Amino acid sequence: MPQHSLAQVGDLMPRLADSYQPVAGTYDELRAQDGQIRPHWRHLVDALCTLGPDALEERRREARRLIRDNGVTYNLHGDPQGMSRPWDLDLLPVLIRSDEWAALERGLMQRAELLNLLLLDLYGPRQVIRKGLLPAGLIDGYHGYLLPCHGVRVAADRPLVHYAADLTRAPDGRWRVIGDRTQNPAGGGYALENRVVLSRVLPSLFRDSHVHRLASFYRTMRRTLARLALHREGHARVAVLTPGPRNAAHFEHAYLATYLGYTLVQGGDLSVRDGALWLRTLGRLERIDVLLRQVEDGWCDPLELREESVLGVPALLQAVRVGNLSVANALGSGVLEHPGLMAYLPGLCQALMGEELLLADIPTWWCAAPGGLERALDELDALVIKQAAEGQRPKVHFPGEMDAPERTDLCQRMCADPRQFVAQQRISPSTAPALIAGHLEPRPTILRSFLVAEDDGYAVMPGGLSRVASPRDASQGRAILGALGKDTWVLASEPELRETLLVPSDVQTPAVVHESEVSSRVADNLFWIGRYAERAEGLVRLLRVTIFKLAERPDPTAGQAADCCLRSLLEALTRQSSSFPGFVGEGAAQRLADPTPEILALVAAPGHIGGLPQTLLALGQAAWSVRDRLSTDTWRVVNDVERRMRELFRHPPKELAHALDVLDPLVTALVAFSGLTQENMTHNEGWHFLETGRRLERGVNIASLLRSTLVPVGSPAEENLLVEAVLGVTDSLITYRRRYQAGTRVGALLDLVFQDEGNPRSLAYQLVALERLVQNMPRAELVTGRTAGERVVLRVLTGVRLAELDRLVRAEMPASGQSLQQRPRRVALDGALADIQDGLAALSDALSAQYFHHEEQPHSLVGLGRADQGAAAGARP
Repeated sequence: MPQHSLAQVGDLMPRLADSYQPVAGTYDELRAQDGQIRPHWRHLVDALCTLGPDALEERRREARRLIRDNGVTYNLHGDPQGMSRPWDLDLLPVLIRSDEWAALERGLMQRAELLNLLLLDLYGPRQVIRKGLLPAGLIDGYHGYLLPCHGVRVAADRPLVHYAADLTRAPDGRWRVIGDRTQNPAGGGYALENRVVLSRVLPSLFRDSHVHRLASFYRTMRRTLARLALHREGHARVAVLTPGPRNAAHFEHAYLATYLGYTLVQGGDLSVRDGALWLRTLGRLERIDVLLRQVEDGWCDPLELREESVLGVPALLQAVRVGNLSVANALGSGVLEHPGLMAYLPGLCQALMGEELLLADIPTWWCAAPGGLERALDELDALVIKQAAEGQRPKVHFPGEMDAPERTDLCQRMCADPRQFVAQQRISPSTAPALIAGHLEPRPTILRSFLVAEDDGYAVMPGGLSRVASPRDASQGRAILGALGKDTWVLASEPELRETLLVPSDVQTPAVVHESEVSSRVADNLFWIGRYAERAEGLVRLLRVTIFKLAERPDPTAGQAADCCLRSLLEALTRQSSSFPGFVGEGAAQRLADPTPEILALVAAPGHIGGLPQTLLALGQAAWSVRDRLSTDTWRVVNDVERRMRELFRHPPKELAHALDVLDPLVTALVAFSGLTQENMTHNEGWHFLETGRRLERGVNIASLLRSTLVPVGSPAEENLLVEAVLGVTDSLITYRRRYQAGTRVGALLDLVFQDEGNPRSLAYQLVALERLVQNMPRAELVTGRTAGERVVLRVLTGVRLAELDRLVRAEMPASGQSLQQRPRRVALDGALADIQDGLAALSDALSAQYFHHEEQPHSLVGLGRADQGAAAGARP
């Protein structure tokens, strides 16, 4: 940390803190109304001033690098950065005193208990409606109230397992709830990652501030989810259900699954059979006891809820109904997100708990309540109007910002159907300092606080996820999850003990309860990760050697031999990348005369079929689909590859020399990816499929390369250049020079690259590895003998082992009737390589048929009687 004198600190203070001016009429976290810095912020401000602007900027860049390397993303729909939009984290945390947090914590726990009781009642006796505490029209007309879920029992009477509240401070400084998240509260994973990053870039400040830690919250979550497993608490299997890699918060789903030690699944991985939920793994079914869902209520079960859903599992609700599955949060909990409920919570708290509501809401009323519409129309400009119509979230209107036609249209719709509309007083959210362009700015801030159920109540995450809106989004409720994030520090009076998610030594549990198996979807993606990574690496290696040879072309000493060598390499490029017509199809003559545009297109053109960008894009998409299976270091390499790909799109090379500047670091990143998956990934079923894809693709590339370059017979000079080029592409040149002293010969090349089982870049090595991998793949219990894949590999490997090199290198003239101008060819080598290519394609098809295609078989829904069938059918939306 840079050292500054007291005078220097005094000079820095005006630039950093004294120039900070709160927004009039709002509560500011940093400065009090008298302009003084609040006492619990002084240590942070002093530390920032001591650092100075240069060091702060350096730490901001370090935070961004960590976020990028860790693959922390939040994918906004329509964002040009797509699935790689990095999470935006402000360097300054929001600070809350421990005594103030204790009061807020009590209010949050009371609110969670109240909502849990309300949820039990709404899907049970409905006493709050019978007694007139809650209008029936408010609930029964809301799309979040799911009739098929009525009467479904939940474990431990805790349908609300995980809850989040969005909070801000009113101008008087009191905390107010502006929204409840009860279906699948998002943001906890980002809060955890924020803490990890800030504790690394500001370690001394974090340590000296005595910040409450987060690990205990997640230990409570693990214990709670384990207890939800009916009859299987000691051996419960928990899975995290995600909508998939295109979901905005998919990073969080994968991050939490990895952090908590759960299996990340999609709807297609699961099946309900015999009234229970099963994970379809390779060759067998694994029972799922608890599902931590990240999918909205209605999309979880296309059989009884939204029939158009492809994200859920048919009959999932029936598995819950018969008591074989617990879902957190319970299906139907979205009803608690109705914005109109806030108007009735104080009375409900008195009726259900006999207490005053500790944590006040923003003044709210339902427009269909007596006098509600008239009041809303009278005070329209000072209100926020929330439309509780069909959809995932209420639509929010700001009448004070509308023009006259828009306001008129809104008023007409409110008068036509007031049941859909909720009016809420508009307040200015509190502000907190954000580090923007090297100085502090007050920005509207919303805190999302998280709770999880435990034995006798709820545990609150100490802190949470703070989100900062831009000045134009200062209106209440406009800070979205993808906005600028901030960590939230609850300051303790003394240092806290470090906690971990590891099981304590006094807990007697088996060393291994179960190992997370892979589903067919995961195996499929891992298989293609291996293939795409190897395909990209092989293409990069071939491109580099081809560009080198093209650079030598003007050399007058190279002559015709160099031209023939270059032509063979260019044709190999087209065949290996399948980028036809390229250098072999229609228009090939013109491209061969000037190959630079086609090569540059293979390097950087996004729409070029078979080119490097398409391969890298496919690799990234497959990697995103199994984000939870890749280590942090491996993911850094994936991010590095994606970053280089984006640079290619933004700044495509105009010359071949510039293309080499792109390809050299890219091949290093791809080799690093291969090495990390080889050395850092457990060699379980998932790794077997990734490695199989890698070995299969490398075998295909080598066979294609040898077929394109060695089958046509050229002059000795031409073949010497070709052999040297092939050795360069296969990274075998050093071994060749040490082993073979008689110059470059095709036979010696085939001995090393075709038949040497000790060379990792040879065909034989790939086939030996494939034989071992395929033998170790899972198989059904009743399967005996060799599988189709094993038979294919054995046949191809035997052919390579029995091949006679003297026969393979023998040249044969064209058959009679063919053009006498045709060059001699190594027909036997061509046939052998064609057999290998066909065999590897057959192996890929056999693996796909055996492991990657699952057709659901008809099965009965145990326990679904005739009355239940009628109710379920009639309740479909």
